[in-house]
Amino acid sequence: MSARDGLFTDETGLRRCAWCQSSPAYRDYHDHEWGFPVDDETRLFEKLCLEGFQAGLSWITILNKRDAFRRAFAGFDAARVARFGARDVERLLGDAGIVRHRGKIESAINNARRLLELRGEFGSLSSYAWRFEPAPSARPRRVTPESTAMSKDLKRRGWTFVGPTTIYAFMQAMGLVNDHIAGCASRALVEQARNTPNFTTLQQESTRNHRRDRPTGRSGRSRTTEEGR
Repeated sequence: MSARDGLFTDETGLRRCAWCQSSPAYRDYHDHEWGFPVDDETRLFEKLCLEGFQAGLSWITILNKRDAFRRAFAGFDAARVARFGARDVERLLGDAGIVRHRGKIESAINNARRLLELRGEFGSLSSYAWRFEPAPSARPRRVTPESTAMSKDLKRRGWTFVGPTTIYAFMQAMGLVNDHIAGCASRALVEQARNTPNFTTLQQESTRNHRRDRPTGRSGRSRTTEEGR
């Protein structure tokens, strides 16, 4: 089947969103990460940082460098990154494994510091971010009123590289919305994850079950473990 409807069919007959067609790494990311709801603060912070580094680049470029980014930025532990200084900036500028852009590096360090401030008001980045979950009727599109509102609020708090398009991409990846196209094999898995409190387990199980029968969703709305939505 052609990708004109936003889907492609692989050699086994599995249908996926067309954007992941270009490489096995992209397909794996699509199948097991993209769109599954996340409440882990480290993963949320990592994604915000990497979306900032992606500006002007493709996501596959960042995905291929993600392990190097994790090593360079202390596993995206916000407390550790917040302590980075001028010597660390120079170290990162010399790291060929990451995107060596001074403004983006300094932005990630700044945003780690802003995250520590955010905890004082909301308890965690998860509790803060899930307040902006868009209504299903508001998507899919490149930006929504919610992503614009979150972007403006983060900028007001001193965050950088967090424009509305960047924030919507964050929402798509971290499961605040389910933008897998109807007919994609992952859509039902993600929707079930969004409708159960055990979404972390379901995400792990998707790796094993993706090519088997898709489970049916449960009724009700899911909540993060910190009741952040």
